[in-house]
Amino acid sequence: MGTIQARMEAALQRFLPASETVPERLHRAMRYAVLGGGKRVRPLLAFAAGELTEADPARVEVVAAAVEMIHAYSLVHDDLPCMDNDVLRRGKRTCHVEFDEATALLAGDALQPLAFQILAEHVVADRPDAQIEMLKILAVASGSRGMAGGQAIDLACVGKRLSLPELEFMHIHKTGALIRAAVVLGARCGHGLDAKQLGRLEHYAKTVGLAFQVVDDVLDCDASTATLGKTAGKDAAHEKPTYVSILGLADARALAEELRAEAHAALSSFGATAVRLHDLADFIVLRKF
Repeated sequence: MGTIQARMEAALQRFLPASETVPERLHRAMRYAVLGGGKRVRPLLAFAAGELTEADPARVEVVAAAVEMIHAYSLVHDDLPCMDNDVLRRGKRTCHVEFDEATALLAGDALQPLAFQILAEHVVADRPDAQIEMLKILAVASGSRGMAGGQAIDLACVGKRLSLPELEFMHIHKTGALIRAAVVLGARCGHGLDAKQLGRLEHYAKTVGLAFQVVDDVLDCDASTATLGKTAGKDAAHEKPTYVSILGLADARALAEELRAEAHAALSSFGATAVRLHDLADFIVLRKF
């Protein structure tokens, strides 16, 4: 993990515009939002999935950076006063607090197309049509049928009590879509998987994506702000529906364990090539931050 995290930090440094490039303040804000923090779970998943298909790490690096830029832009916008109005992210002041709201908004706006730019200008697949399909996968995962749509549902559900299937639907989009994209894009950088293998991999990605959100909900009410690097307890304060508010803390933890077991089972036919995906399922569920 440490090796890939360090590699991704260096790659993101290269892909992002330099702070001295005009407009300097915008580029400083973009670099502030992306660099020097975060677990890099999505890049880790992309590299782990790439091992299944013997993908060239240089290709995986590109798709992982693209996904991470989309993720970073979503966090910048999520923290804005018009959304969650948060002041702390990854152990430092949120982008709009460090700069200003307009600059933070533009930083997110600029990170999104930059993700597609780097994915388009580097060869990450053997055929042009395969690379176009990868662009489409990231676009769908980021848009109204993925992450942005999930965030819209989240905002609309503040103060409401959802059923468990309704909450799962929201998080399959808000959190899960980009995690699934990271796994699928990482695998697509190498040789093709057959339909059954791809189905198992996508099921793994769905379960770890949901598990990630369940654990996030648990940690939001069970860990400190210092540990999380972001404001603890904000979901309850904002009256957001969560797995903890619906199931209770113990049952939410039990659900995370069920999803972890389901993720491992989905990988059973891949053998030793899936060891890092297995490890990441454990990390996602057992993490304390």
